Formats: sequence, structure tokens, C-alpha cells
Amino acid sequence: MQALVAVSGREVGKFVQQRGRLLSALVRPALWLLVFAAGFQNVFGVAVIEPYESYVEYQVYIVPGLMGMVLLFNSMQSSLAMVYDREMGLMRLLLTAPLPRWYLLLAKLAAGTLLSVLQVYAFILLCALFGIELPWLGTLYALPAVILCGMMLGALGLLLSVSVKQLENFAGTMNFVIFPMFFISSALYPLWRFEEAGANLLYQLSQFNPFTHGVELVRFALYGKFNGTALAVVVGSLIVFFALAVWGYDPQKGLAARRGAKS
Repeated sequence: MQALVAVSGREVGKFVQQRGRLLSALVRPALWLLVFAAGFQNVFGVAVIEPYESYVEYQVYIVPGLMGMVLLFNSMQSSLAMVYDREMGLMRLLLTAPLPRWYLLLAKLAAGTLLSVLQVYAFILLCALFGIELPWLGTLYALPAVILCGMMLGALGLLLSVSVKQLENFAGTMNFVIFPMFFISSALYPLWRFEEAGANLLYQLSQFNPFTHGVELVRFALYGKFNGTALAVVVGSLIVFFALAVWGYDPQKGLAARRGAKS
């Protein structure tokens, strides 16, 4: 518990010092909420907004997807910090602590998830300021789903931080992960739109996208409903991503060992 508090306190302390991080975390989904939804209505017309009768209803639909966006981007930023800590040697000091490696990585994952959840609920408050009518009791129902989705995406970030060798290469990796995961999902439009447009490949890919199921888990929970399939995919992905990350950070077995052998 002392290690968990220490790691979480360090992450929160860094976040408080980086004031622009919270601002960027809120501005990004706010722009999508206000500009993207309006653009979809004005450029493409009712064919995209259906079955939503108005711009406001479509905004309500994409709120869970934008909550997922906040989780996704913060998870990638946390993994970027992991790469930086590894290059500076701080990660090596952490992993030499007299605790199991998996627990230390779990503490990093929990700390990153805590920041993600705080940013999500800050975005929900921002939605209230914009007049978006959400089921406010549902925001409490959605908390476990948000935590699970944040941990799943954070575990993916941990896994990516293992495979990225240099800090400069991480931006390219993020582009190949964030944008496909976000756009090939139900974050901005229902999946049946892919089928209706004849994009069967994109529809199939979206079904295998864990981010899709994370968004659906949050969307269902926001209205007090349970999505068993989404829960199973999110939990399963979390376990797989985290297990691979723990293996990767093992200096004797994982990718860290391969890098050491090459150097």
C-alpha cells in the first residue's frame, strides 16, 4: 500500500504541475463535442444523424465515446511518461524496489487510471456547462465501467511502452494506435453505419477493437444497463495487455532482455 500511495502521489504531483495537461484533456473532447457534431449535421445532413432527431441528441450519443477519448489519450500520455522514465533511469530504480514486478507495474497502472478517471469526470462537468443533459445518476453507475476501460487502455499503454525503444519514436506509435482505435469504433457513430455504407471490413475490425467494447461498456452503464459482452472483452483485454507488459518488463524474459542483448 505504501508503494501504491507513493507511485500515485508522484503521478498526481506531476499532473498538478503540468497545468496545460488538464486543459488539453478537456479542450480536445470539447471541440469534438461542439464542432464535430455540428459539422456532421451541416455537411452530411440527416443521413448521418439518424436515428437521432437533433444535433443535441447526437451530442448525447457521442459523450461516452468522448469519455473514451479522454481515457485513451491520457493512457498514451502515461505510457509516454513511462518511456521517458525508462530513458532517464527512473523506471529502473522503481523496478528494483523489493516488491513483485507485477505489483509495481499495477501501481503505475492504477495511478494512471486515477488521473484518467478524474479527467473524465471533469469532462462530464464541462458537458453540464454546455447544457448536455446526461443521466446524472448514470454517471455514478458508469464509474466502474470508466475505471475498467481506463485500466484496459492503461495496460495497452504499458505494453506499448515496452516495445518503444526511444522517446522520439513514440509519437509515430501513438498515431498508429490512437487514431485507428478511435475512428474504427462506435465512439462517434453506431456500428451499423459501417454495414449500411458497405464498409464490411471496417465493421469487422470494429468488432475486434477493444476500444469499441470499452465505449459500449461505458455507454450502457451510463443508462444503468449491463453489457456482458463488452465487460468480457474489456476484462479479457486488460488481463492480456497487462500480462504481456509484465513479461515485457522482465529483464530476463521479455523485450527488455532482447534490448539488453542487442546493446
